[in-house]
Amino acid sequence: QVQLVESGGGLVQAGGSLRLSCAASRSIFRINDMGWYRQAPGKQRQLVAVISRGGSTNYVDSVQGRFTISRDNAKNTVYLQMKSLKPEDTGVYYCNVEATAIGSLWGQGTQVTVSS
Repeated sequence: QVQLVESGGGLVQAGGSLRLSCAASRSIFRINDMGWYRQAPGKQRQLVAVISRGGSTNYVDSVQGRFTISRDNAKNTVYLQMKSLKPEDTGVYYCNVEATAIGSLWGQGTQVTVSS
């Protein structure tokens, strides 16, 4: 069974940067959208950024201009480059893949903590 493996989370000071990666454990046929979601303590999971198969991107307003989502279709991998991090960016970050053959698939989550 295919799994999504996330990496790159950690503890960083405000203003710092992190790069998250999410790779599929094996090839997935026809991946459509790939996205990153964030769940802050006591809050619902929310979409942070999404990238389509063709490379179109969308971001939540709070990260616009600071975060960049990208993907490598050959490696079934999605990335999230995060710069100018703020304490309010703290949370568990989950990657999500929408694929024709398997539907929606989630990663296990990676913790990002931004200290002030």
